[in-house]
Amino acid sequence: MNWDWQVVDDFMPRFWDGVLVTLQALAIGTLIAFALGLVWAMAQRSTLMWVRWPVTAVTEFIRNTPLLVQLFFLFYVVPNFGPSMSPLTTGIIGLGLHYSTYTAEVYRAGIDGVPVGQWEAATALSLSKGRTWRAVILPQAIRRVVPPLGNYVVAMLKDSPMIATIGAFDMLGEAQAFSNETFTTEALTVVGVAFIVIAYPASLLIRALERRLVR
Repeated sequence: MNWDWQVVDDFMPRFWDGVLVTLQALAIGTLIAFALGLVWAMAQRSTLMWVRWPVTAVTEFIRNTPLLVQLFFLFYVVPNFGPSMSPLTTGIIGLGLHYSTYTAEVYRAGIDGVPVGQWEAATALSLSKGRTWRAVILPQAIRRVVPPLGNYVVAMLKDSPMIATIGAFDMLGEAQAFSNETFTTEALTVVGVAFIVIAYPASLLIRALERRLVR
């Protein structure tokens, strides 16, 4: 197969549009996953069964359901009962919600890893429950979970092409559409290289961060 640079040049405007969509989905989806995951983790430690059990059931259901099914549900079913959302908004919410159930487990492991003595010390100092979480437990727990949370960012990047199935064309979605229109493969190759260029340095950064935090 001969490589056609003119095809690549024609594809580049759409490629950058796809990059923007991918980065938006990744950045906002990550914020949702990290914030909501912490909420799930803390709710699962609640002493109130009416809080703990429903949250556990919801997170288990989401974690054990394919992301693609969840995206279809959010985009095609939810609007029948409420306001409709754009494909990109739906994709961002879907990614964030799906990965929040995984980050919840990471947070839970980090919280469980805080020595019991830290809880006892906070009690001895008569710290309120809220201050115990803010000043003692969460700072230690989050330090432990930063590297595994970073791994889920990379995983979310690799799953982001799924949002193209509901019309939010990320890099891969744009490449597939362009390839179908022009009967070429250069666009798909460019996007494949782009994912490597983004994901591999991110993986190296996560490893370096992990080594630094475990010192």
